[in-house]
Amino acid sequence: MSAGRETQPERTVLSWQRTGLGVLAVAGLLAREAATGDAPVRLAGAGAVALLGLGVLGGLAPLRARAVERTADRGADVAVPRLALLVTAVVVTVAGAALVAVLSPR
Repeated sequence: MSAGRETQPERTVLSWQRTGLGVLAVAGLLAREAATGDAPVRLAGAGAVALLGLGVLGGLAPLRARAVERTADRGADVAVPRLALLVTAVVVTVAGAALVAVLSPR
């Protein structure tokens, strides 16, 4: 990163990584709860959440990092509303899974 360039692209990339790590953390908590409660259905849900987190962290975050670098080098806008909507849907889905896990009877 050059000295004269703004830090917004770097912050954007870091926010994608934090989102993926947060989803993986929720998956870990769900998996722990499922394993200690002997609930295989919940464990499958935790696995699905983990796959979503890995998709964001291992798939979308690196793709966005490269795209942000390319567009920032050209001086273009780095926002991609469709991807933001996709990640919002992932976060809402994970929040729903966590809510169901917390509120469902043991």
